[in-house]
Amino acid sequence: MPTTPEVLFVCVHNAGRSQMAAALLHHRAQGAVAVRSAGSAPADTINPAVVEVMNELDLDLSREVPKKLTTDAVEAADVVITMGCGDACPVFPGKRYLDWELTDPAGRGVDAVREIRDDIDRRVQELLAELVPSA
Repeated sequence: MPTTPEVLFVCVHNAGRSQMAAALLHHRAQGAVAVRSAGSAPADTINPAVVEVMNELDLDLSREVPKKLTTDAVEAADVVITMGCGDACPVFPGKRYLDWELTDPAGRGVDAVREIRDDIDRRVQELLAELVPSA
């Protein structure tokens, strides 16, 4: 019986890129993939511009809270996708690691954040097609 793949998105503050990626994959996978996100140095809140551009897709991040990256979260994941967190993410043998080079949305306006969101969405769709070919 196949298991549900687990994906962990990691960025520094868990307030932008990783939150958008997690919400997009969760939405697109419709339960076929377990999704988490975390940050190596979590912020206090989600970036307001990120909340706004995700609302445009009817994805509400207003109640999300940045989470601290833990060894357990990395260990549980089948795929770990880093987004600018450098060496802060622990590496475990047998895990698949991808580094997505994405612009940090911190301090950027809605138009710039929307472009970042759309870039992440394209990558999420490609990842989903690999993980769950029938999705």
